[in-house]
Amino acid sequence: MTAEPCTRAPQQTGTPAPVTSDAFRSIFRRHPAGVAVVALRDGDRPVGFTATSVVSVSADPALVTFSVAGTSSSWSALSRARSLTIGFLAAEQVDVSARFATSGVDRFAGVDWHWLPTGEPVLDDVPAWIRGDVVDRIPVGASHLVVVHVRETAQGRPGAPLVYHDRAYHALDEGSAL
Repeated sequence: MTAEPCTRAPQQTGTPAPVTSDAFRSIFRRHPAGVAVVALRDGDRPVGFTATSVVSVSADPALVTFSVAGTSSSWSALSRARSLTIGFLAAEQVDVSARFATSGVDRFAGVDWHWLPTGEPVLDDVPAWIRGDVVDRIPVGASHLVVVHVRETAQGRPGAPLVYHDRAYHALDEGSAL
């Protein structure tokens, strides 16, 4: 058996132009992402924000990560949090996602949620949520990568997931499978 020849891109000459933040954002606008709400306790008050960067890192041990801008209004509380929840949103929860993405409002007002016995706020009526301990916060550029060891999971009602793509919300359903 003969190995196939490796085809390589031609070598570039010179230094490539730096990637602008607009060009970078444009690429990721075309990359769909699930929508979740990260929620935590800061003293006696709940804190939360919308995240489209939640990623499963490991199944054993169960680890997830997400990124958050250092300028986020939630960063101060998150920088001290020992634990949190992540609620994965359903397609009909666009209003919840938008609320938790808005600065300067009480994000939990008008949203059904409760405190877990372990002390974290969790959204009601989501298809699934996880609770975990923050194990690392890694500064990366102007953001922070937060690593969470998942300690508890819960499945809620079935439903199509909420997806964010090209600055708009979308739903995946059985008809969208290829």
